[in-house]
Amino acid sequence: MTVNAQVKWTDGMQFVGRAGDGPAVVMDTPEGGSGAGPMQLVLMGTAGCTAVDVLTILQKKRMHVTGFEINISGERGEEFPKPYTDIHIEYVIYGTDLNPKGIEQAIDLSEKKYCGAMASLNAKVTHSYRMEPPQP
Repeated sequence: MTVNAQVKWTDGMQFVGRAGDGPAVVMDTPEGGSGAGPMQLVLMGTAGCTAVDVLTILQKKRMHVTGFEINISGERGEEFPKPYTDIHIEYVIYGTDLNPKGIEQAIDLSEKKYCGAMASLNAKVTHSYRMEPPQP
């Protein structure tokens, strides 16, 4: 399966990217401030990829998920190209009838089998999770 994307320079260090007919994404440097940086998007894409997997699996396991967040952080190398060397993902799952073993299985399946973004990274990825009651 081929995925096509295009990135166009607009001004300064701002670029607008679009994959296929999807919505546009603005990228910029921290100084420009008009969008996320490309390496920030790598983290967000990884979080989004595993989020879809984990939520789908939890729903198939009939867990009543009322809220779901992912906090992700990455350590970058000091030398160019400054790749991510370590990434930590915290899965925060809100709901009732949550099963810790089922959550661990869902995370494991995503990280080792389903998440293409994670499989594309060369960083060591660790994770943690916490269960919370439903949000008001």
